[in-house]
Amino acid sequence: MPKYIIEREIPGSGGLTSTSLKKIAKKSCDVITEMDGKVQWIESFVTADKWYCVYLAANEQLIKEHAKRGDFPANAINELMAIVDPASGENILSES
Repeated sequence: MPKYIIEREIPGSGGLTSTSLKKIAKKSCDVITEMDGKVQWIESFVTADKWYCVYLAANEQLIKEHAKRGDFPANAINELMAIVDPASGENILSES
């Protein structure tokens, strides 16, 4: 299933309390349940004014539907093409 990064502009996000974050997470999970699990939330990264959320979904339209139902912004939705980390460069065979 394709993996997406969703950018959500939510001013003041960095100042949200743990209670507020829990309520937002619950709302997202409730919407996913209502959608019969057609999307899967992996994790989110909260910055001062934005969220970067990682989701699995069959298509971008399902991501948009989740955002609409949850009343979450989805300012940018991008499908991940690859994941690279420090281990990605290990054990590279020398090109001859």
